[in-house]
Amino acid sequence: MLHEFKVNGEMAEVTVAREGQEWLLGEYRASVLTDGRIMVQLDGRSRIAHSAKVGDVWWVHIDGHIFCIEKTEAGSADGDSDGGMTAPMPGKILEVKVADGQTVEAGELLLVMEAMKMEHRIVAPTDGVVAKVNFSTGDQVQQGDVLVEMSE
Repeated sequence: MLHEFKVNGEMAEVTVAREGQEWLLGEYRASVLTDGRIMVQLDGRSRIAHSAKVGDVWWVHIDGHIFCIEKTEAGSADGDSDGGMTAPMPGKILEVKVADGQTVEAGELLLVMEAMKMEHRIVAPTDGVVAKVNFSTGDQVQQGDVLVEMSE
């Protein structure tokens, strides 16, 4: 599945898949070792990477380089909901970061939801005003539920 990440401030698209205990990241393979380090196959050689999560950013150290990686997910636009943002999959609302009537900028964090044991950051697709937040922290949502309604 193709995912969009921000790496050191620049957007990058990477195909991510899982094959047994290994993760396929584009043409690279990675696996998490029992001590938490990451074994990465780069250019036919195995290398060890270290990572730490600070806030919503993963800091990855490999071969003397540090990469700051952030995964953000805009809510799915839903033409039938008059600017509403929909849940990308079933999950639970962990945090609501905005309120009705609040002005937001494109890319601003609206809410955080948990689905499939992963956090998904729902961000504003465009500049606008939050018309209505339809869920609260702790609520369960289904795929396609309108999470936040926006107006311009």
